[in-house]
Amino acid sequence: MRYVKPMRLMVSMISLMLLGVTMVVLSGCTTRPLLGEVSLSATSFNPTEASRPLDIRYAVGRDATVDIYLNDSTGEQFNLRRRDIRPGSREPYILRFDGTVPVDDPIIVRRMLSPGTYELVIAAEGNDGQRSEQRHNLTITGNEIGLPTIENLVVSPSIISPNADAIDDIAEITYRLPVTATVDIMMTAPDGEVIPVVTREEVGPYEQHHIWNGKRPNQSLLSAGIYTYTVRAEDAYGNIVQQQGQLGLEDVGQPEARIVAAHIAPQRVMLGDVITVTMRVRNTGDVPIRTYGPPSGFAYTTDEVFSSVEQGRYTAQAGGFWRVGMDWDANSGGGPRRYPFRWAISPRPTEEWAIPGVEDFLMPGEEVEIVGQIRILQRETRMGFYVGLIQDGVGFFQDRTARTIIEVGF
Repeated sequence: MRYVKPMRLMVSMISLMLLGVTMVVLSGCTTRPLLGEVSLSATSFNPTEASRPLDIRYAVGRDATVDIYLNDSTGEQFNLRRRDIRPGSREPYILRFDGTVPVDDPIIVRRMLSPGTYELVIAAEGNDGQRSEQRHNLTITGNEIGLPTIENLVVSPSIISPNADAIDDIAEITYRLPVTATVDIMMTAPDGEVIPVVTREEVGPYEQHHIWNGKRPNQSLLSAGIYTYTVRAEDAYGNIVQQQGQLGLEDVGQPEARIVAAHIAPQRVMLGDVITVTMRVRNTGDVPIRTYGPPSGFAYTTDEVFSSVEQGRYTAQAGGFWRVGMDWDANSGGGPRRYPFRWAISPRPTEEWAIPGVEDFLMPGEEVEIVGQIRILQRETRMGFYVGLIQDGVGFFQDRTARTIIEVGF
């Protein structure tokens, strides 16, 4: 029992020591100033010649909201930081100042300050409402630098329909820069999504040209609506200017179609006889499909190709037109010889087309029957015919389907 009291005394002493350490730590935390030391790496700064930014260091002892700004000789204020939340820290914060400031202007985003003497103000407000600020003089030297400009900006057409029909599928963006600049171009959707078109591309003082296809960079489709385009240029000194406008998207979609069924007959013919192909084609997409001739019912010979009939009227056109076609195994030609027999995906006579004699449309969900004929003049005893779905200038979306062997007698 005689050892109990000394033991209790030792425990009490350790507790008092720990309490004292805790009080010292807490006292240190609560006595650190809201805004501590502020220092500048230089009091005079030439943005046009400096190899690195000016460092502005400031210490925040407790959680605070910080404002940093410059006042010129007329009292105009240029914000560098506005209502930034800064947790209390033993390490100083660093703001790197390149001589430019943000500007509340629809065209000028940032600009370099004019040479002169400025008052730098760093102000902190704690969570308890306590305020503290420090002021320092800063001299900007060097020459006045003019702002870059974006000249003769044209975005055309003002409404595009990105649906691969080769009619207003893309927007062309053209402009001129008087100086070398780093360019960003972006589209802002009605819901606020920002779609990058050009990102940090350095371009020279020339006429410029860019294309936007109305899609995200991963080629996924966007919704129809009014988009805001922004063309932004930044010069070598950090000056940033921009121009904005609106661009509409409508009839957005991806064309799709399928040959549902095809039948080629008869399967035994004599040289000079005619075979008939009957195809059912459906628009499985959500946008109309453009098509053109020859019309359904047109008859070829095996010596002809679509580009040679009707004085070349139906030569392949780029991009937006779809047709169905037929070919055979021994046809080894490329270019226009691939699927030499092609027909419009429309059951209507040419005078009833959407643009009579020129083109027609297969509407979403529409299914049509197309008929074609070929007179066999080729001296082959066995001909393996097949059908396909073609988008001119793009590719074959169905290839070598419904293959049928035709036996030819001489």
